[in-house]
Amino acid sequence: MYTSNLNNLILNSDSYKTSHWVQYPKGSEYLSSYIEARKGDYDVVFFGLQAFIKEYLSTPITHQDIDEAEAMIQAHGLTFNRAGWERLVDKHGGYLPLRIEAIPEGSIVPVSNVVCQVINTDPEFYWLPSYIETALLRAIWYPSTVASVSHYCKGIIRQALEKSADNSDSLIFRLHDFGSRGASSQESVAIGSLAHLVNFAGTDSMTALVAASRWYQMDKDMPAFSIPAAEHSTMTAWGREGETAAFANMIEQFGGEGKSFSVVSDSYDLWNAIDNIWGGSLKDNVKNMGGTLVIRPDSGDPAKVVREALERLAVKFGTTTNSKGYKVLPDYVRVIQGDGISPQSLSKIIDVVMKAGFSAENVTFGMGGGLLQQVNLDTMSWAMKASAISIDGVWKDIYKDPITSRSKRSKKGRLALVENSKKQLKTIKFDELPAGADNLLRDVYIDGTLLIEDSLTTIRERAGW
Repeated sequence: MYTSNLNNLILNSDSYKTSHWVQYPKGSEYLSSYIEARKGDYDVVFFGLQAFIKEYLSTPITHQDIDEAEAMIQAHGLTFNRAGWERLVDKHGGYLPLRIEAIPEGSIVPVSNVVCQVINTDPEFYWLPSYIETALLRAIWYPSTVASVSHYCKGIIRQALEKSADNSDSLIFRLHDFGSRGASSQESVAIGSLAHLVNFAGTDSMTALVAASRWYQMDKDMPAFSIPAAEHSTMTAWGREGETAAFANMIEQFGGEGKSFSVVSDSYDLWNAIDNIWGGSLKDNVKNMGGTLVIRPDSGDPAKVVREALERLAVKFGTTTNSKGYKVLPDYVRVIQGDGISPQSLSKIIDVVMKAGFSAENVTFGMGGGLLQQVNLDTMSWAMKASAISIDGVWKDIYKDPITSRSKRSKKGRLALVENSKKQLKTIKFDELPAGADNLLRDVYIDGTLLIEDSLTTIRERAGW
């Protein structure tokens, strides 16, 4: 039996990478590769590199790692560069002789621009930038895609609040992360949910709080919040005939001045719950409790259900008209829609709600699988490609340009990211960097050392918090 651990960086790669060290031309010294999102519906919000460096590149590779990797890789049917890995341990103490440069985390960049670039710092390890592709690309594409989707949703909600609400003060709480249970792993939750917190301050993924503390200097500040909330079991445990008592218990347990709590209200009949329980037998309790009841539908067509819920609540509790001319429910009752939310459905729901005359401030959203799980490498067409190689002291551009897919054409040369005179971001060759121009790619990691450590607060500010 061949055993190893998941933190063995040598095994954190694709199988075919193990044979690439003998495939490069003789005299190869340096290889420069870059990462970009080639296309997509969202601007890139860059995030996650610091977490990866701290978690995986700050611990040196050991001879034990090499022994374990060799046994597994050779049994797997592949060649193994034992001499190269041993040389890395003996010469560099097991730390990767790499230079990783990237744009600052939280930066917003149009697609088809370089966001990260990696090159080896020791010519003996020309094969290393490519070897780390699997782990490095994954470390960037997933959190950056989640952060980009979340940021796009924030733009939709911001626009709606600016049009239909007196202010947008509540924006950072308008999209709540419900994705923990639907994510593929705990690490996915840690990374993905934390990426959402670049844009918002609402989550039910407590793992994200641990991740913030571990990787992004949370200090004593709490980066996100939640409220007490019911699930179906805590309501149905009272039985259909006890639904009123279940709802009354929520008011008793969690009501109070300045407090908010959420109650899933469609275990049986949402319309009965709104018309006859919340807006009927418990109406005075809701009005007088001092806090905010957030009613949660959990089934049906989201746009139709949210609109009808607001209309029925308006009948029972009344509304006021704000300065923008939209109806607003009393402060003590709101709606949260957490079922079936995606960037597309979110926009549709808001449109339907506002066309019905209601302000977007009446509704909060919860996003689960659509946030953390319904994304993949191809959502924004992420890729890491080699773009330049130094052979016998001479740099040359390298690229792919498949005739069957021009969209997969890769960039050439060592790259830089600059802002032009029109304040637009543009990827250029590093050799063509104008005198005095700033390269927005900055050194983040060199030879085992993390050079820049940003707090979540700093990253949020860059992302337009």
